[in-house]
Amino acid sequence: MKIISTVKELQVQLKELRRSSLGFVPTMGALHKGHLSLVRNAISECPLIVVSIYVNPTQFNDREDLKRYPRPLKKDLAMLRKCLRKNDIVFTPDDNEMYPAEDKRIFSFGNIDNLMESLHRPGHFNGVAQIVSRFFEIILPNVAFFGLKDFQQVAVIKELIRQNQYKVKIAVCPVVREPDGLAMSSRNILLEPQVRKNAPVIFKTISEASEMIRKSDIPEIKAFVKKSIEKRAGFSVEYFEIVDDRELIPAGLKKEMEKGKRYYGCIAVRAKKIRLIDNIEFPLV
Repeated sequence: MKIISTVKELQVQLKELRRSSLGFVPTMGALHKGHLSLVRNAISECPLIVVSIYVNPTQFNDREDLKRYPRPLKKDLAMLRKCLRKNDIVFTPDDNEMYPAEDKRIFSFGNIDNLMESLHRPGHFNGVAQIVSRFFEIILPNVAFFGLKDFQQVAVIKELIRQNQYKVKIAVCPVVREPDGLAMSSRNILLEPQVRKNAPVIFKTISEASEMIRKSDIPEIKAFVKKSIEKRAGFSVEYFEIVDDRELIPAGLKKEMEKGKRYYGCIAVRAKKIRLIDNIEFPLV
């Protein structure tokens, strides 16, 4: 693999190496098996891929969260060496490369950016749109690979592509989980031991909730989710919403779930100092 840190060198290499479909896997590092599954999917589909490692400051509304975010670059590169091919590229820019001037662009995504993560992380998706659009314009990928764990982010990226008419296909890959069910996340390594032990309650609870939809209505389900998770010391539910996968319109009652749409239960939990997100599909009944 090739490790490149400047936009200029990256574009020179892509001009030389690109022959057909180019895949792109954006990451903020602290790689785990979930990231590697995206990389393997990209390798299986594209003869050349770029994996970015960049902790984007504009998507952090909490400066302390930005400081805490893990940055084990040497470990990340060692993991990628085991699966990337000779000409695949790892792009490791710094802030000056990605933002040579302050990015003052403001994006609007309608309802997609008006609930769930947006309410708890103001400006987060505007920062995501800033960095992803920068990557798209620098790399010009044919296919970009994103994980379904970041459910709302996927919807934002799809709308970003539609609005800007980027010629890139989005490949959405399934959530990858630890053996105990916890969705893999770079933040998991920051969990205190007892918190990590209790964290599987999140997936267990939303899995049970997805089965409850057959006999119970949504207000009862939401109350069950909050009560079940908050029994654990240090755990608090920031939100739990059942939304469609197109416009992310929340269903307040079961009768509001429309045929022809797919619905997901999306949750964010504060596990002491660390935020954890997850989602699961809810069947139509």
